[in-house]
Amino acid sequence: MADSPPDSPAAGTDSPAAGPDDPARSGSTATDADPHPLETQPRDTPPQEMQPQEKRVLSDSDIRDALPDDLDAAGYVGPYLFPNNNRRRIPAIIYWVIAALCIGLYLVTRGNNPVLVNGGYLWAAAGLIVVGFYSFITGWNLDVDERDALVIATKKVGFPVGHASAQMGWRGLLSRPTWRILLYSAEDPPENRGLVLVDGVDGTVMEWFVEENPEDWSALD
Repeated sequence: MADSPPDSPAAGTDSPAAGPDDPARSGSTATDADPHPLETQPRDTPPQEMQPQEKRVLSDSDIRDALPDDLDAAGYVGPYLFPNNNRRRIPAIIYWVIAALCIGLYLVTRGNNPVLVNGGYLWAAAGLIVVGFYSFITGWNLDVDERDALVIATKKVGFPVGHASAQMGWRGLLSRPTWRILLYSAEDPPENRGLVLVDGVDGTVMEWFVEENPEDWSALD
């Protein structure tokens, strides 16, 4: 029997020169020295960066109503300008313009027997004219602002005023603007309080009354 060449390993045995980094073994499977050959993510990466964040489900107790920034008076700095009541005349003009378009469209097409344009346009125009007229006459000009109304109310109650608040209301079928002024005397705690209704157009005092303050403010000391 011929002997094997001295430089070739015997059949069924591993070559002592072949190691895990030998290019000849590049196609071999992973060994214990390299348990994760395909792992590319660094092992020190935090788990929260490797997984997408889970969305938190809000309960009914977590949902709160909030005012828009332009309506939140808590963070407002500077004098507040109350909207003028005469802005009601703007929709009145819009109603009249639409009414004029309806009447004009009816007059232009009435000789051609149109299908969509009929006498209903005139009824719609009449309704818009009436609604616009009411919106226009109720658009009173607010000549007395809240500061003027507070001065008028202070003169009427006859005591130095500490805390006070103003609220806009409307009265009657013509929706005349009226200031509702609530006042407290300047003592601490206040001894008297009063309510004065001041007309927002000419500054006339409509109603008023004064009474001893029934509220207990001792807990606020």
